[in-house]
Amino acid sequence: MKNVCVELIDPIKNLEKVLYLLKLLNPEMTDSQIEKLLRQMSQLSNYRCFGLFQEQKLIGISSGWTTVRIYCGKQLELDNVIIDSRIQSKGFGKYFIDEIKRWAFTNEYQSIGLNTYVQNERSHKFYFNQSFKILGFHFEQKLHQDRI
Repeated sequence: MKNVCVELIDPIKNLEKVLYLLKLLNPEMTDSQIEKLLRQMSQLSNYRCFGLFQEQKLIGISSGWTTVRIYCGKQLELDNVIIDSRIQSKGFGKYFIDEIKRWAFTNEYQSIGLNTYVQNERSHKFYFNQSFKILGFHFEQKLHQDRI
């Protein structure tokens, strides 16, 4: 792709555009809620943030977490993979994932994993087309004092 590149970025230094992209995926959250979480995430040693740029303009982001799991070895777990909605379905997502895969392979990861919302059928089709496979279900329980 012409004038397109992927770089590791500091999401706080790119906060305005990162917030715009994260709000596309999380419209129910406020900017301050997202910013607070970004600041917490950025302090973790296993956290990476990938930026997709076209002509030096941020058009996509993805968080990445380093994990090591028995079933897959060193894994880059992607989270919040977002391409600006105004330019989706133009090949940017495939390019972005391919470049992240190259980075992961170069940095000795054995696999890439991710979660996607059950109702986000467009993303399911995209990830199937990128050779991802469903391995299981992701379960979650919010912690509350009355449940502990």
